[in-house]
Amino acid sequence: MQFDHAGVATDDADALAALYETAFDASVAHEETFDGLRVTFLDLGNGYFELLEPLPDAEGAIPRYLDANGPGLHHVALETDDIEAALSAARDAGVELIDETPRPGAWGHEVAFCHPKSTGGVLVEFVEH
Repeated sequence: MQFDHAGVATDDADALAALYETAFDASVAHEETFDGLRVTFLDLGNGYFELLEPLPDAEGAIPRYLDANGPGLHHVALETDDIEAALSAARDAGVELIDETPRPGAWGHEVAFCHPKSTGGVLVEFVEH
């Protein structure tokens, strides 16, 4: 596995993308609307920032996260060639899974999340391209 992206919850993806482009030389690689979110991937060369901005009146994890915590780091994603094997290894290691099976994610990838209470407080996402 290797680092894929850091997911950042935000109320203003345009402003944050402009800041990251200037400060970190991170250019927009992909944008889409997905699951009630505007999702913007910024290319860092060795991974991405994934900016997650809820659409108006959206419900779900990101709006709840923003209400509870404000903008900030939401999750860390690890790329795997075999998401089923990654889930199995995590389960065998005692990690509680949010997703027992992969589901569709942004950019057409398969994703699955591990519960932060069993990963040191970090929401970890597996992503298979």
